[in-house]
Amino acid sequence: MKKRFNTTGPCISKKHYMVSIENKLKEVETLIDQGDYFVINRPRQYGKTTLLSQITKKCNDKYLIIRTSFEGIGDSIFENEKVFSSGFLKLISDMLNFTYTEKAKEIEKLSYGVENLQMLSNVITEFIRNSDKPVVLLIDEVDKASNNQLFLSFLGMLRNKYILANDDMDYTFHSVILAGVHDIKNLKLKLRPNEEKKYNSPWNIAVNFDVDMTFNPLEIETMLKDYTKEENIKMDTVDISEKIYFYTSGYPFLVSKLSQIMDRNFKNSWDLNNIDKAVKILLNERNTLFDSLIKNLDNNKEFRNFIEKIVLSGEEIVYVPSDRLISLGELYGFIKQKNNRCKIHNRIFEQYIYNHLTAIKARESENISSYNFREKFLTSDNGLDFEKILLNYQRFMKEQYSNKDEKFIEHHGRLLFLAFIKPIINGIGFDFKEVQVSQEKRLDVVVTYNKHKYISELKIWHGEEYHKDGIKQLCDYLNIHSMNKGYLVIYNFNKNKEYKYEKIYVENKEIFIIYV
Repeated sequence: MKKRFNTTGPCISKKHYMVSIENKLKEVETLIDQGDYFVINRPRQYGKTTLLSQITKKCNDKYLIIRTSFEGIGDSIFENEKVFSSGFLKLISDMLNFTYTEKAKEIEKLSYGVENLQMLSNVITEFIRNSDKPVVLLIDEVDKASNNQLFLSFLGMLRNKYILANDDMDYTFHSVILAGVHDIKNLKLKLRPNEEKKYNSPWNIAVNFDVDMTFNPLEIETMLKDYTKEENIKMDTVDISEKIYFYTSGYPFLVSKLSQIMDRNFKNSWDLNNIDKAVKILLNERNTLFDSLIKNLDNNKEFRNFIEKIVLSGEEIVYVPSDRLISLGELYGFIKQKNNRCKIHNRIFEQYIYNHLTAIKARESENISSYNFREKFLTSDNGLDFEKILLNYQRFMKEQYSNKDEKFIEHHGRLLFLAFIKPIINGIGFDFKEVQVSQEKRLDVVVTYNKHKYISELKIWHGEEYHKDGIKQLCDYLNIHSMNKGYLVIYNFNKNKEYKYEKIYVENKEIFIIYV
Protein backbone atom coordinates (compact mmCIF):
# COMPACT_ATOMS: atom_id res chain seq x y z
CA MET A 1 0.00 0.00 0.00
CA LYS A 2 1.31 3.41 -0.97
CA LYS A 3 1.83 5.78 1.93
CA ARG A 4 0.15 9.16 2.17
CA PHE A 5 0.01 12.18 4.46
CA ASN A 6 -2.81 11.81 6.95
CA THR A 7 -4.99 14.49 8.57
CA THR A 8 -7.97 12.36 9.65
CA GLY A 9 -7.77 10.05 12.63
CA PRO A 10 -4.62 8.50 14.10
CA CYS A 11 -1.53 8.05 11.96
CA ILE A 12 -0.45 4.49 11.16
CA SER A 13 3.20 3.95 10.23
CA LYS A 14 2.57 1.42 7.46
CA LYS A 15 -0.07 3.64 5.83
CA HIS A 16 1.04 7.19 6.52
CA TYR A 17 4.08 9.42 6.39
CA MET A 18 4.80 10.11 10.04
CA VAL A 19 7.03 12.34 12.06
CA SER A 20 9.35 10.32 14.28
CA ILE A 21 8.26 10.89 17.88
CA GLU A 22 10.78 8.52 19.44
CA ASN A 23 11.98 11.10 21.98
CA LYS A 24 8.42 11.84 23.07
CA LEU A 25 7.68 8.12 23.41
CA LYS A 26 10.72 7.68 25.67
CA GLU A 27 9.43 10.43 27.95
CA VAL A 28 5.98 8.82 28.13
CA GLU A 29 7.51 5.38 28.69
CA THR A 30 9.49 6.78 31.63
CA LEU A 31 6.27 8.00 33.23
CA ILE A 32 4.70 4.56 32.77
CA ASP A 33 7.77 2.77 34.14
CA GLN A 34 7.55 4.97 37.22
CA GLY A 35 3.96 3.86 37.73
CA ASP A 36 2.62 7.38 37.23
CA TYR A 37 -0.98 8.28 36.55
CA PHE A 38 -1.34 11.23 34.17
CA VAL A 39 -3.60 13.08 31.77
CA ILE A 40 -2.66 13.90 28.18
CA ASN A 41 -4.76 17.03 27.78
CA ARG A 42 -4.08 18.87 24.55
CA PRO A 43 -6.21 20.76 21.98
CA ARG A 44 -8.05 18.94 19.24
CA GLN A 45 -6.09 17.25 16.45
CA TYR A 46 -2.89 17.47 18.43
CA GLY A 47 -1.79 13.85 17.99
CA LYS A 48 -3.14 12.44 21.28
CA THR A 49 -4.64 9.29 19.78
CA THR A 50 -1.57 8.67 17.61
CA LEU A 51 0.63 8.96 20.71
CA LEU A 52 -1.52 6.41 22.55
CA SER A 53 -1.29 4.06 19.58
CA GLN A 54 2.48 4.36 19.40
CA ILE A 55 3.02 3.94 23.14
CA THR A 56 0.81 0.83 23.08
CA LYS A 57 3.05 -0.76 20.45
CA LYS A 58 6.25 0.32 22.19
CA CYS A 59 5.33 -0.97 25.65
CA ASN A 60 3.25 -4.00 24.75
CA ASP A 61 6.03 -6.50 25.53
CA LYS A 62 6.53 -5.55 29.17
CA TYR A 63 3.01 -4.42 30.05
CA LEU A 64 -0.50 -5.70 29.52
CA ILE A 65 -1.97 -2.60 27.85
CA ILE A 66 -5.71 -2.11 28.10
CA ARG A 67 -6.51 0.64 25.64
CA THR A 68 -10.05 1.82 25.19
CA SER A 69 -12.01 4.97 24.37
CA PHE A 70 -15.17 6.72 25.46
CA GLU A 71 -15.75 7.90 21.90
CA GLY A 72 -19.24 6.91 20.79
CA ILE A 73 -20.27 5.06 23.96
CA GLY A 74 -23.33 7.24 24.49
CA ASP A 75 -24.80 8.64 27.67
CA SER A 76 -26.75 5.53 28.66
CA ILE A 77 -23.63 3.88 30.12
CA PHE A 78 -23.75 6.50 32.90
CA GLU A 79 -27.32 5.64 33.91
CA ASN A 80 -26.23 4.10 37.21
CA GLU A 81 -23.31 2.26 38.83
CA LYS A 82 -24.47 -1.15 37.63
CA VAL A 83 -24.76 -0.08 33.98
CA PHE A 84 -21.45 1.75 34.07
CA SER A 85 -19.55 -1.06 35.80
CA SER A 86 -20.74 -3.75 33.41
CA GLY A 87 -20.30 -1.43 30.43
CA PHE A 88 -16.74 -0.53 31.40
CA LEU A 89 -15.81 -4.20 31.84
CA LYS A 90 -17.39 -4.95 28.45
CA LEU A 91 -15.18 -2.27 26.84
CA ILE A 92 -12.13 -3.94 28.39
CA SER A 93 -13.09 -7.49 27.39
CA ASP A 94 -13.88 -6.42 23.82
CA MET A 95 -10.44 -4.84 23.53
CA LEU A 96 -8.63 -7.81 25.05
CA ASN A 97 -10.48 -10.24 22.83
CA PHE A 98 -8.42 -9.16 19.81
CA THR A 99 -5.06 -10.13 21.30
CA TYR A 100 -5.62 -11.77 24.68
CA THR A 101 -8.61 -14.05 24.29
CA GLU A 102 -8.05 -15.84 27.58
CA LYS A 103 -7.74 -12.53 29.41
CA ALA A 104 -10.99 -11.38 27.84
CA LYS A 105 -12.73 -14.54 29.04
CA GLU A 106 -11.33 -13.95 32.52
CA ILE A 107 -12.79 -10.44 32.61
CA GLU A 108 -16.14 -11.74 31.38
CA LYS A 109 -16.19 -14.39 34.08
CA LEU A 110 -15.29 -11.95 36.84
CA SER A 111 -17.86 -9.39 35.69
CA TYR A 112 -20.90 -11.59 36.32
CA GLY A 113 -23.19 -9.99 38.88
CA VAL A 114 -21.30 -6.72 39.20
CA GLU A 115 -23.74 -4.22 40.69
CA ASN A 116 -21.70 -1.17 41.74
CA LEU A 117 -18.31 0.55 41.76
CA GLN A 118 -17.15 -1.40 44.80
CA MET A 119 -17.74 -4.67 42.99
CA LEU A 120 -16.02 -3.19 39.91
CA SER A 121 -13.06 -2.40 42.13
CA ASN A 122 -12.99 -6.02 43.33
CA VAL A 123 -12.95 -7.27 39.73
CA ILE A 124 -10.01 -5.00 38.89
CA THR A 125 -8.18 -6.23 42.00
CA GLU A 126 -8.68 -9.88 41.13
CA PHE A 127 -7.79 -9.44 37.46
CA ILE A 128 -4.56 -7.57 38.19
CA ARG A 129 -3.60 -9.96 41.01
CA ASN A 130 -3.63 -12.82 38.48
CA SER A 131 -1.84 -10.97 35.66
CA ASP A 132 1.70 -12.06 34.81
CA LYS A 133 2.54 -8.51 33.68
CA PRO A 134 1.81 -5.08 35.15
CA VAL A 135 -1.45 -3.73 33.71
CA VAL A 136 -1.65 -0.26 32.16
CA LEU A 137 -5.01 1.39 31.46
CA LEU A 138 -5.37 3.91 28.60
CA ILE A 139 -8.68 5.74 28.10
CA ASP A 140 -9.01 8.08 25.14
CA GLU A 141 -11.68 10.77 24.64
CA VAL A 142 -12.42 11.10 28.37
CA ASP A 143 -14.07 14.47 27.66
CA LYS A 144 -17.16 12.51 26.68
CA ALA A 145 -17.60 11.61 30.35
CA SER A 146 -15.80 14.40 32.18
CA ASN A 147 -18.98 16.22 33.24
CA ASN A 148 -20.64 13.07 34.51
CA GLN A 149 -20.69 12.61 38.26
CA LEU A 150 -20.59 8.82 37.96
CA PHE A 151 -17.38 8.98 35.96
CA LEU A 152 -15.83 11.27 38.56
CA SER A 153 -16.80 8.74 41.21
CA PHE A 154 -15.09 6.06 39.11
CA LEU A 155 -11.91 8.15 39.07
CA GLY A 156 -12.23 8.56 42.81
CA MET A 157 -12.39 4.79 43.14
CA LEU A 158 -9.22 4.41 41.06
CA ARG A 159 -7.54 7.05 43.21
CA ASN A 160 -8.42 5.16 46.36
CA LYS A 161 -7.07 1.91 44.90
CA TYR A 162 -3.86 3.70 43.89
CA ILE A 163 -3.33 4.96 47.44
CA LEU A 164 -4.05 1.55 48.99
CA ALA A 165 -1.81 -0.26 46.47
CA ASN A 166 1.11 1.98 47.46
CA ASP A 167 0.63 0.68 51.01
CA ASP A 168 0.42 -2.94 49.74
CA MET A 169 -3.26 -3.09 50.67
CA ASP A 170 -4.73 -3.53 47.17
CA TYR A 171 -3.93 -4.38 43.56
CA THR A 172 -4.56 -1.84 40.85
CA PHE A 173 -3.34 -0.59 37.49
CA HIS A 174 0.39 0.03 37.32
CA SER A 175 -0.26 3.23 35.36
CA VAL A 176 -3.39 4.98 34.12
CA ILE A 177 -3.37 7.40 31.18
CA LEU A 178 -6.39 9.54 30.34
CA ALA A 179 -6.46 11.52 27.10
CA GLY A 180 -8.71 14.40 26.16
CA VAL A 181 -8.93 18.13 25.65
CA HIS A 182 -9.71 19.03 29.25
CA ASP A 183 -7.46 18.53 32.24
CA ILE A 184 -9.28 15.99 34.42
CA LYS A 185 -7.22 17.09 37.42
CA ASN A 186 -9.23 20.29 37.60
CA LEU A 187 -12.67 18.69 37.56
CA LYS A 188 -14.89 19.15 40.60
CA LEU A 189 -16.23 16.23 42.63
CA LYS A 190 -19.39 16.18 44.75
CA LEU A 191 -18.62 14.56 48.07
CA ARG A 192 -22.31 13.95 48.79
CA PRO A 193 -25.36 13.93 46.47
CA ASN A 194 -26.82 17.22 47.71
CA GLU A 195 -23.53 18.99 48.31
CA GLU A 196 -22.20 21.84 46.24
CA LYS A 197 -19.41 20.96 43.84
CA LYS A 198 -16.00 21.51 45.40
CA TYR A 199 -12.47 21.53 44.11
CA ASN A 200 -11.78 18.07 45.43
CA SER A 201 -10.36 16.53 42.30
CA PRO A 202 -10.77 12.77 42.00
CA TRP A 203 -7.54 12.74 40.00
CA ASN A 204 -5.16 14.74 42.17
CA ILE A 205 -2.83 11.74 42.19
CA ALA A 206 -1.88 12.48 38.58
CA VAL A 207 1.55 13.88 37.76
CA ASN A 208 1.97 16.75 35.30
CA PHE A 209 2.30 15.70 31.68
CA ASP A 210 4.98 18.04 30.36
CA VAL A 211 5.87 16.24 27.13
CA ASP A 212 6.07 18.71 24.23
CA MET A 213 3.78 17.19 21.60
CA THR A 214 4.55 19.77 18.92
CA PHE A 215 7.03 18.77 16.22
CA ASN A 216 10.36 20.56 16.02
CA PRO A 217 12.11 21.03 12.64
CA LEU A 218 14.35 17.97 13.13
CA GLU A 219 11.31 15.80 13.81
CA ILE A 220 9.46 17.21 10.79
CA GLU A 221 12.49 16.40 8.67
CA THR A 222 12.24 12.68 9.55
CA MET A 223 8.84 12.58 7.84
CA LEU A 224 10.07 14.46 4.78
CA LYS A 225 13.09 12.18 4.41
CA ASP A 226 10.79 9.17 4.45
CA TYR A 227 8.60 10.88 1.84
CA THR A 228 11.49 11.73 -0.50
CA LYS A 229 12.74 8.17 -0.33
CA GLU A 230 9.35 6.61 -1.01
CA GLU A 231 8.40 9.05 -3.77
CA ASN A 232 11.89 9.44 -5.25
CA ILE A 233 11.63 13.23 -4.93
CA LYS A 234 14.40 15.70 -4.25
CA MET A 235 14.06 18.57 -1.82
CA ASP A 236 16.09 20.49 0.72
CA THR A 237 14.56 18.75 3.73
CA VAL A 238 16.31 21.05 6.21
CA ASP A 239 15.00 24.30 4.70
CA ILE A 240 11.53 22.90 4.02
CA SER A 241 11.23 21.57 7.58
CA GLU A 242 12.25 24.94 8.98
CA LYS A 243 9.71 26.70 6.75
CA ILE A 244 6.88 24.36 7.76
CA TYR A 245 7.78 24.93 11.39
CA PHE A 246 7.90 28.70 10.81
CA TYR A 247 4.23 28.68 9.82
CA THR A 248 2.89 25.90 12.08
CA SER A 249 5.05 26.07 15.24
CA GLY A 250 4.91 22.28 15.00
CA TYR A 251 1.14 21.91 15.53
CA PRO A 252 0.75 18.26 14.43
CA PHE A 253 -2.38 18.63 12.28
CA LEU A 254 -1.01 21.71 10.49
CA VAL A 255 2.34 20.01 9.78
CA SER A 256 0.56 17.09 8.12
CA LYS A 257 -1.95 19.33 6.35
CA LEU A 258 0.69 21.57 4.78
CA SER A 259 2.64 18.50 3.66
CA GLN A 260 -0.52 17.01 2.23
CA ILE A 261 -1.23 20.19 0.23
CA MET A 262 2.36 20.25 -1.05
CA ASP A 263 2.10 16.63 -2.17
CA ARG A 264 -1.19 17.29 -3.92
CA ASN A 265 -0.31 20.59 -5.61
CA PHE A 266 3.49 20.86 -5.82
CA LYS A 267 4.68 17.28 -5.75
CA ASN A 268 7.71 17.83 -7.95
CA SER A 269 8.66 21.26 -6.65
CA TRP A 270 8.96 21.30 -2.88
CA ASP A 271 10.54 24.73 -2.47
CA LEU A 272 10.10 27.65 -0.09
CA ASN A 273 7.94 29.72 -2.45
CA ASN A 274 5.52 26.85 -2.89
CA ILE A 275 5.29 26.41 0.87
CA ASP A 276 4.00 30.00 0.94
CA LYS A 277 1.45 29.07 -1.72
CA ALA A 278 0.43 25.97 0.24
CA VAL A 279 -0.22 28.16 3.28
CA LYS A 280 -2.47 30.35 1.15
CA ILE A 281 -4.39 27.28 -0.05
CA LEU A 282 -4.74 26.04 3.52
CA LEU A 283 -6.07 29.39 4.73
CA ASN A 284 -8.79 29.26 2.08
CA GLU A 285 -9.90 25.76 3.09
CA ARG A 286 -12.43 24.74 5.70
CA ASN A 287 -11.57 21.92 8.05
CA THR A 288 -12.73 20.71 11.45
CA LEU A 289 -9.83 22.38 13.27
CA PHE A 290 -10.52 25.81 11.77
CA ASP A 291 -14.27 25.36 12.33
CA SER A 292 -13.57 24.61 16.00
CA LEU A 293 -11.35 27.70 16.31
CA ILE A 294 -14.00 30.02 14.91
CA LYS A 295 -16.81 28.43 16.91
CA ASN A 296 -14.90 28.99 20.14
CA LEU A 297 -14.10 32.54 19.06
CA ASP A 298 -17.64 33.52 18.10
CA ASN A 299 -19.40 31.85 21.04
CA ASN A 300 -17.60 33.86 23.71
CA LYS A 301 -17.49 37.63 23.25
CA GLU A 302 -15.12 38.18 26.19
CA PHE A 303 -12.69 35.58 24.85
CA ARG A 304 -12.95 37.04 21.36
CA ASN A 305 -12.02 40.49 22.66
CA PHE A 306 -9.05 38.95 24.45
CA ILE A 307 -7.81 37.28 21.23
CA GLU A 308 -8.41 40.48 19.23
CA LYS A 309 -6.07 42.35 21.55
CA ILE A 310 -3.27 39.94 20.65
CA VAL A 311 -4.03 39.46 16.94
CA LEU A 312 -5.10 42.94 15.89
CA SER A 313 -3.50 45.31 18.37
CA GLY A 314 -0.37 43.33 19.14
CA GLU A 315 -0.85 43.89 22.86
CA GLU A 316 1.71 42.35 25.19
CA ILE A 317 -0.37 40.31 27.64
CA VAL A 318 1.56 38.78 30.53
CA TYR A 319 1.15 35.02 30.76
CA VAL A 320 -0.65 34.11 33.99
CA PRO A 321 -1.62 30.40 33.92
CA SER A 322 -4.42 30.88 36.47
CA ASP A 323 -6.14 33.54 34.36
CA ARG A 324 -9.45 32.20 33.07
CA LEU A 325 -9.17 33.58 29.51
CA ILE A 326 -5.56 32.47 29.17
CA SER A 327 -6.46 28.97 30.35
CA LEU A 328 -9.29 28.93 27.83
CA GLY A 329 -6.92 30.03 25.07
CA GLU A 330 -4.54 27.19 25.88
CA LEU A 331 -7.40 24.69 26.10
CA TYR A 332 -8.63 25.63 22.62
CA GLY A 333 -5.08 25.71 21.22
CA PHE A 334 -5.18 29.45 20.46
CA ILE A 335 -2.27 30.60 22.55
CA LYS A 336 1.05 29.57 23.99
CA GLN A 337 3.53 31.13 26.37
CA LYS A 338 6.63 32.77 24.94
CA ASN A 339 8.98 34.89 27.04
CA ASN A 340 6.27 35.06 29.69
CA ARG A 341 3.86 36.62 27.20
CA CYS A 342 0.71 35.26 25.54
CA LYS A 343 1.24 34.55 21.85
CA ILE A 344 -1.04 33.04 19.23
CA HIS A 345 0.13 29.45 18.90
CA ASN A 346 1.25 29.67 15.27
CA ARG A 347 1.24 31.98 12.26
CA ILE A 348 -1.47 30.00 10.47
CA PHE A 349 -3.90 30.33 13.37
CA GLU A 350 -3.06 34.00 13.68
CA GLN A 351 -3.66 34.61 9.99
CA TYR A 352 -6.87 32.56 9.92
CA ILE A 353 -8.30 34.42 12.90
CA TYR A 354 -7.25 37.73 11.40
CA ASN A 355 -8.88 36.79 8.06
CA HIS A 356 -12.10 35.89 9.86
CA LEU A 357 -12.22 39.14 11.82
CA THR A 358 -11.35 41.09 8.67
CA ALA A 359 -14.23 39.51 6.73
CA ILE A 360 -16.67 40.44 9.48
CA LYS A 361 -15.46 44.04 9.51
CA ALA A 362 -15.68 44.25 5.69
CA ARG A 363 -19.34 43.21 5.83
CA GLU A 364 -20.03 45.79 8.51
CA SER A 365 -18.25 48.68 6.75
CA GLU A 366 -20.48 51.05 4.85
CA ASN A 367 -19.91 51.47 1.09
CA ILE A 368 -16.42 49.95 1.27
CA SER A 369 -16.86 48.19 -2.09
CA SER A 370 -17.11 51.50 -3.93
CA TYR A 371 -13.58 52.40 -2.77
CA ASN A 372 -11.62 49.16 -3.17
CA PHE A 373 -12.62 47.84 -6.61
CA ARG A 374 -9.56 45.80 -7.68
CA GLU A 375 -9.34 46.93 -11.31
CA LYS A 376 -8.65 50.49 -10.15
CA PHE A 377 -5.26 49.50 -8.76
CA LEU A 378 -3.75 47.06 -11.27
CA THR A 379 -0.46 47.94 -12.99
CA SER A 380 0.94 46.86 -16.36
CA ASP A 381 3.48 44.53 -14.72
CA ASN A 382 0.75 42.49 -12.96
CA GLY A 383 1.29 44.36 -9.70
CA LEU A 384 -0.63 46.88 -7.62
CA ASP A 385 -0.48 50.65 -7.43
CA PHE A 386 -0.16 50.57 -3.66
CA GLU A 387 0.06 54.36 -3.33
CA LYS A 388 -3.30 54.62 -5.05
CA ILE A 389 -4.72 51.97 -2.71
CA LEU A 390 -3.62 53.97 0.32
CA LEU A 391 -5.01 57.23 -1.08
CA ASN A 392 -8.37 55.55 -1.68
CA TYR A 393 -8.26 54.17 1.85
CA GLN A 394 -7.60 57.66 3.13
CA ARG A 395 -10.62 58.97 1.19
CA PHE A 396 -12.74 56.09 2.52
CA MET A 397 -11.78 56.90 6.11
CA LYS A 398 -12.39 60.63 5.65
CA GLU A 399 -15.79 60.22 4.02
CA GLN A 400 -17.14 57.30 6.01
CA TYR A 401 -15.46 57.43 9.41
CA SER A 402 -14.43 61.02 10.10
CA ASN A 403 -17.32 61.41 12.54
CA LYS A 404 -16.37 58.35 14.59
CA ASP A 405 -14.83 58.90 18.00
CA GLU A 406 -11.20 58.22 18.83
CA LYS A 407 -11.83 55.00 20.75
CA PHE A 408 -13.71 53.47 17.84
CA ILE A 409 -10.96 54.24 15.34
CA GLU A 410 -8.17 53.13 17.68
CA HIS A 411 -9.91 49.79 18.20
CA HIS A 412 -11.16 49.23 14.64
CA GLY A 413 -8.74 51.24 12.48
CA ARG A 414 -6.34 48.38 11.86
CA LEU A 415 -9.14 45.98 11.06
CA LEU A 416 -10.69 48.50 8.68
CA PHE A 417 -7.41 48.76 6.77
CA LEU A 418 -7.10 44.99 6.51
CA ALA A 419 -10.73 44.70 5.42
CA PHE A 420 -10.11 47.35 2.76
CA ILE A 421 -7.13 45.47 1.27
CA LYS A 422 -8.59 41.97 1.34
CA PRO A 423 -10.95 42.22 -1.70
CA ILE A 424 -8.21 43.83 -3.80
CA ILE A 425 -5.79 40.93 -3.43
CA ASN A 426 -8.26 38.10 -2.84
CA GLY A 427 -7.66 35.08 -5.06
CA ILE A 428 -4.32 36.33 -6.39
CA GLY A 429 -2.48 38.06 -3.60
CA PHE A 430 -1.66 37.16 -0.05
CA ASP A 431 -1.50 39.41 2.98
CA PHE A 432 0.39 38.22 5.98
CA LYS A 433 0.90 40.32 9.03
CA GLU A 434 3.93 40.51 11.28
CA VAL A 435 3.21 42.13 14.62
CA GLN A 436 6.06 44.06 16.23
CA VAL A 437 5.06 46.09 19.23
CA SER A 438 6.75 49.31 20.26
CA GLN A 439 5.48 52.45 21.92
CA GLU A 440 3.76 53.24 18.62
CA LYS A 441 1.77 49.98 18.57
CA ARG A 442 3.04 49.05 15.13
CA LEU A 443 1.41 46.51 12.87
CA ASP A 444 3.35 45.46 9.79
CA VAL A 445 1.35 44.02 6.91
CA VAL A 446 3.21 42.22 4.14
CA VAL A 447 1.17 41.97 0.94
CA THR A 448 2.22 39.81 -1.97
CA TYR A 449 0.50 40.04 -5.34
CA ASN A 450 1.75 37.77 -8.10
CA LYS A 451 5.54 38.26 -7.82
CA HIS A 452 5.33 41.66 -6.13
CA LYS A 453 5.63 42.44 -2.42
CA TYR A 454 4.42 45.51 -0.55
CA ILE A 455 5.27 46.28 3.07
CA SER A 456 3.00 48.66 4.92
CA GLU A 457 3.01 49.69 8.55
CA LEU A 458 0.14 51.00 10.61
CA LYS A 459 0.81 53.14 13.66
CA ILE A 460 -0.80 55.62 15.95
CA TRP A 461 0.64 59.12 16.09
CA HIS A 462 2.36 59.80 19.41
CA GLY A 463 4.49 62.78 18.44
CA GLU A 464 7.43 63.57 16.20
CA GLU A 465 10.08 61.61 18.12
CA TYR A 466 8.07 58.38 18.09
CA HIS A 467 7.31 59.01 14.44
CA LYS A 468 11.04 59.17 13.61
CA ASP A 469 11.65 55.98 15.57
CA GLY A 470 8.84 54.28 13.65
CA ILE A 471 10.32 55.29 10.29
CA LYS A 472 13.70 53.93 11.40
CA GLN A 473 12.09 50.64 12.41
CA LEU A 474 10.30 50.41 9.06
CA CYS A 475 13.60 50.95 7.26
CA ASP A 476 15.14 48.15 9.30
CA TYR A 477 12.21 45.92 8.40
CA LEU A 478 12.59 46.78 4.71
CA ASN A 479 16.25 45.79 4.96
CA ILE A 480 15.24 42.39 6.31
CA HIS A 481 13.09 41.91 3.20
CA SER A 482 15.75 43.43 0.90
CA MET A 483 13.31 46.11 -0.28
CA ASN A 484 13.70 49.83 -0.91
CA LYS A 485 10.11 51.06 -0.66
CA GLY A 486 7.62 50.95 2.19
CA TYR A 487 4.29 52.47 3.18
CA LEU A 488 2.98 54.08 6.37
CA VAL A 489 -0.62 54.54 7.47
CA ILE A 490 -0.70 56.91 10.45
CA TYR A 491 -3.80 57.26 12.61
CA ASN A 492 -3.79 60.75 14.04
CA PHE A 493 -6.35 61.53 16.75
CA ASN A 494 -5.49 65.23 17.11
CA LYS A 495 -8.50 67.50 16.60
CA ASN A 496 -6.68 69.68 14.07
CA LYS A 497 -5.34 66.76 12.06
CA GLU A 498 -5.05 67.01 8.29
CA TYR A 499 -5.80 64.23 5.80
CA LYS A 500 -2.54 64.49 3.90
CA TYR A 501 0.09 62.33 2.24
CA GLU A 502 3.81 62.67 1.65
CA LYS A 503 6.78 60.82 0.24
CA ILE A 504 10.08 60.88 2.12
CA TYR A 505 13.51 59.31 1.59
CA VAL A 506 15.40 57.84 4.54
CA GLU A 507 18.49 55.61 4.47
CA ASN A 508 18.06 55.08 0.71
CA LYS A 509 14.47 53.98 1.32
CA GLU A 510 11.38 55.54 -0.21
CA ILE A 511 8.51 55.82 2.28
CA PHE A 512 4.99 56.79 1.17
CA ILE A 513 2.88 58.07 4.08
CA ILE A 514 -0.81 58.82 4.48
CA TYR A 515 -2.49 60.37 7.54
CA VAL A 516 -6.04 59.46 8.51
